[in-house]
Amino acid sequence: MTTTATSVSAPVLTTHPWLGFAVRRLGRLVGSVLILVSAAFLMIHLIPGDPVRGALGPAAAQSLVDAQRASLGLDDPLWQQYLNFLHHLVTGNLGTSITTGLPVSDVIRDRLPATVELAVAAFVVAVLIAVPLGLAMGVLTRGGRRPRAELGFTSTAVVLAAIPEFLLAVGLVYVFAVTLHWFPVAGRGGVASYVLPVLSLAVGPAAVLARICRVELLAVLQTDYLRTARAKRLPAPAIYLRHALPNAVTATITLGGLLLGGMVAGTVLVENVFGWPGLGSTIVSSIIAKDYPLVQGVVLVYGVGVLLVNLAVDVTLALLDPRSTIRES
Repeated sequence: MTTTATSVSAPVLTTHPWLGFAVRRLGRLVGSVLILVSAAFLMIHLIPGDPVRGALGPAAAQSLVDAQRASLGLDDPLWQQYLNFLHHLVTGNLGTSITTGLPVSDVIRDRLPATVELAVAAFVVAVLIAVPLGLAMGVLTRGGRRPRAELGFTSTAVVLAAIPEFLLAVGLVYVFAVTLHWFPVAGRGGVASYVLPVLSLAVGPAAVLARICRVELLAVLQTDYLRTARAKRLPAPAIYLRHALPNAVTATITLGGLLLGGMVAGTVLVENVFGWPGLGSTIVSSIIAKDYPLVQGVVLVYGVGVLLVNLAVDVTLALLDPRSTIRES
C-alpha cells in the first residue's frame, strides 16, 4: 500500500509543476523562518553580560533586575524559554519593551508603515529610472555604437552604485536641505519630506538595475527572433517594447527583488539620518538602550520581510516564464 501511494503522489507533483513549485518554495520559506526565529531567540543569550542589567543600568536595584528577569522568563531553562518564545510568536505576542513598558507588537505596528512607505517608494522610483534608462542605453549602444556614451553611462553607474546610502543621504541633506533649503532636513511631514530619503535609497539600486537591464537587452537583441522581427520591418516600438523588453526583464526582476530586500535593510541608516519615524530608527535606539525584546521583534520583522520579498520574486519569475527551471527544477 505504501509503494502504491508513493507511486501515485510522485506523478501528481511531476505533472503539476505549480504544485511542486508551491511545495518547494513554502518548504524553503518555513525552514528559513525557523532559522530566523532561532537566531533571534539566541541573540539575547549570546550577548555577554546580563541583558536586563544592561537595559536597566548599573544603578538599578537587584530586586528590580530579578523581577524583570522573571517577567521575561529568563530564569527558566533554555529549552523552556525557546518553547515559550515560539508559543508567543504563534499567538502574536512579541514581548514587552524593557525601556517603555509597551508591547513590542504595538511599537512595530506604529512604526512599520513609515518604513514600508519609504522602501516601496524607493523601489518604485528605482525601477522607473532604471528600466527606461537601461532600455535607452541598450538601444543607443547596441552593436558597439557610441562607445563614449557607453563608457560614461557605465562609469557613472558604477560610482553611484558604490556610494553607501547613508553617505549619499548626508550629501543630499547638505546640498538640498541645508544649503539650498529646497527640502526639509528631517522628519516625515509631507510629500517634500519623502524626496531626499527616497532618493538616498533609490539612486544606487537604480544604477545597478539600469546596467543589468542594458546588458540583458543587448543579449536579447542578438537573438534570432529579434533579427527576424527587424527583417520583417516591424516598427521600432514593437521590436523593443513588445518583443525585446519582456524577455530582458527576467534578470532585472530577480536583482530588483534582491535590491528591494536590501532597501528594507538600508532604511536602518537612512531613517536615522533623516529622523524618519520608522523601524530603522527604532532598532538603533533599542540597541543603544539594550532593549532586547524590542530588538528581537524588529529583527524578526525585517527578516520575514526580506523572505517574503524573495518569495514574491520567485512567484513573479514563474509567472513571467513558466518554462523556467523555477517551476521545473
